[in-house]
Amino acid sequence: MGSTESGKYDISYEIWAKKYRYQGCAEIQKDETPEDTFRRVARAIASNEKDRVKWEKEFYSIMSGFQFLPGGRILANAGTRRTEVTMFNCFVMNKINDSIEGIFETVKESALTQKQGGGVGFDFSTIRPAGSNIKGCEASASGPLSFMQVLDSTCRTIMSAGQRRGAQMGVMRCDHPDIEAFITAKRNNAALQMFNLSVAVTSKFLEAVKADAPWDLIFDGKVYKTVKARELWELIMHSTYDFAEPGFILIDRINQMNNLYYCEEIRATNPCGEQPLPPYGACLLGSVNLSRFAKNPFTSEATLDKEGVVRAISIAVRMLDNVVDLSNYPLPEQKLEAESKRRMGIGITGLADLFLFLGVKYGSDESIRLASDIMKTITHAAYRASVELAKEKGAFKLFDADKYPAGAFISTLPEDLRKDIRKYGIRNSHLTTVAPTGTISLFAGNVSSGLEPVFAFQYTRKIRNGSDDTTTDAEVVDYAYKCYRDYKGALFDPKKLPDYFVSSSDIPPVRHLEIQAALQEYVDSSISKTINIPTEYPYEDFKNIYLSAYEKGLKGCTTFRPSEQISGVLVAKKDEKKKELEHPIIVRPQPPKRPQELEGTTYKIRTPLAADALYVTINDLVEEDGRRRPYEIFINTKNLQYFSWIVAMTRLISSVFRHDPAPRFLVEELKSIYDPNGGYFSEGTYIPSLAADIGRVIEKHLAKIGIMTPPPKRKTASAKPTDDQAVPQDMSQFNGMMICPVCSERKLIMEENCVKCLSCGHSKCG
Repeated sequence: MGSTESGKYDISYEIWAKKYRYQGCAEIQKDETPEDTFRRVARAIASNEKDRVKWEKEFYSIMSGFQFLPGGRILANAGTRRTEVTMFNCFVMNKINDSIEGIFETVKESALTQKQGGGVGFDFSTIRPAGSNIKGCEASASGPLSFMQVLDSTCRTIMSAGQRRGAQMGVMRCDHPDIEAFITAKRNNAALQMFNLSVAVTSKFLEAVKADAPWDLIFDGKVYKTVKARELWELIMHSTYDFAEPGFILIDRINQMNNLYYCEEIRATNPCGEQPLPPYGACLLGSVNLSRFAKNPFTSEATLDKEGVVRAISIAVRMLDNVVDLSNYPLPEQKLEAESKRRMGIGITGLADLFLFLGVKYGSDESIRLASDIMKTITHAAYRASVELAKEKGAFKLFDADKYPAGAFISTLPEDLRKDIRKYGIRNSHLTTVAPTGTISLFAGNVSSGLEPVFAFQYTRKIRNGSDDTTTDAEVVDYAYKCYRDYKGALFDPKKLPDYFVSSSDIPPVRHLEIQAALQEYVDSSISKTINIPTEYPYEDFKNIYLSAYEKGLKGCTTFRPSEQISGVLVAKKDEKKKELEHPIIVRPQPPKRPQELEGTTYKIRTPLAADALYVTINDLVEEDGRRRPYEIFINTKNLQYFSWIVAMTRLISSVFRHDPAPRFLVEELKSIYDPNGGYFSEGTYIPSLAADIGRVIEKHLAKIGIMTPPPKRKTASAKPTDDQAVPQDMSQFNGMMICPVCSERKLIMEENCVKCLSCGHSKCG
């Protein structure tokens, strides 16, 4: 349990203890406090400096006040004896060779990368489409989706073997012949739940969408199919609207704006999308915590400490550059790639909290201007620091004094800075990004994550009490909200917050885009952000979001809209309760005897877990007054894998039926069962396990015979909001949350392209 000396729950302490605290070894002492962790990291990263004492002190100074937060792998691993882990957050794998040998070489290399804790991204556009001819063996290709399943299983296996949670990005070009199957792949396929999916979209395709032109699906120069570009776009948008995938990346814009346009081609991104990387590309991440740079917060004199930001960034560039030389690498190709380009991604966290300190409303014109100015300050400071580092230690190996300064992004930098780059070179090819910061933001006192608005100003989190299985609800409060509460003291009234205290659900989608676009102008890589869409947001407005992202200069975009198609999402209005039909329980000392004949219904369940379907038959007993009640259940399948399990389940459920004429509780118990290996989609709904699917069938049957209310039908959106007006919300700040697969609390949110639980802390990128 996270705690302070006063006994109050401290989420920062808990995250430190679980994620970053080193337990020590024979040569290295245990971290007793977070400050010990910062000292360990600072000492390790300064180890290759000539003046170790000076730089250890400088590195410690920006971490100890939570001004700068290096990526979690750096905090956990720097200065330890962990020789089989990497301090890099993310990688993109090699360009997949379209052969069995090439594909399985990628499987092996991705497994080695994930073993050391790295998230990975893949481009599957190089694999021939399903059904195409394989020369030499007179067979048809199974296509890229089949090999994605192999990688998905590999990732799940590594995760179940005790490694950190796996994260993968699957990318496919918009002109690949299997793109339609790729877009809908996760709807009915449990084997791809370890992937985020993104379509690599080109400007040519988007112009074809606008013109309602035909679009060729091509592989290796051959046109396999011609579709309407707008129809393919509608498939992407409908899938995103209902299932929150796929996202999209503007692949040609990424390459056009790439600082290394002259020596690499980018085809994919890391799992959360903020790092477009070449084959074997790797990136270090770290974030400046903007919430620590507000002067005179909550007053009319509140300002941003720009000088403090510049100082922290200047030290952080040197700090991450040292990690390039100190880190382990899963593959030698990744080491060569990293050392040749010295890429890093310095970003931000606590942006929304900074706005609160300054009295600025997130999404307002003022906030957009401020966000742009902040990112401009950070990027220019990072590039200047990298030039100074190049003077001392030399430019990155693939620096070209003629081509690099001519890059599209470099051309936006101040003229004096570009002159220095041409004269002295630069130490790092790329310097800025905006990455997910969920865990390190909690570590810093629950500051707002990345560039996201505050999702909830306060909530409860379940924590375990010692070694037993009991839990206690503890309050977790947003950092800026807590500071405001302390600032107001006895005058604090949570019902009378200033109008600039807005949360995610208060901000219209177009304003999310505006904030992201304001930052992207000064980010040389990309941005991980989830644009949260209200459930009732009309599709006609939603379908233009990605086009707006394209027109505003973004490199990619992801959205999340709570939907009945996504299992576990709460979409009902606040305090609205659905009443079940009246069906009084008749108490009997003994269950009724089975008559010779019973009437029933047989339901078919198809799952990706087995080739053969399951047939669930529920027989009913008709009461004297004509009402029906379930009496017994049978489950039949040709697959003997589940035989003993099915026999046990049918006997137990049948026993419940005979003793309880209205077994509504059984439905909820079965539907709450989660398979640790992942669930699957059925009829557009995520099913967390086969047992849950059987529970869903029983629910359907009980509704049919009048014992339960039928599952709610999908609502239809109506009212169209204006761009500057948030969609009216009858829901509380917690509506739109999913059920967490770990703690079963309805506090799982989508933020920064990751799912995270506000209750137990579970998180998963993708």
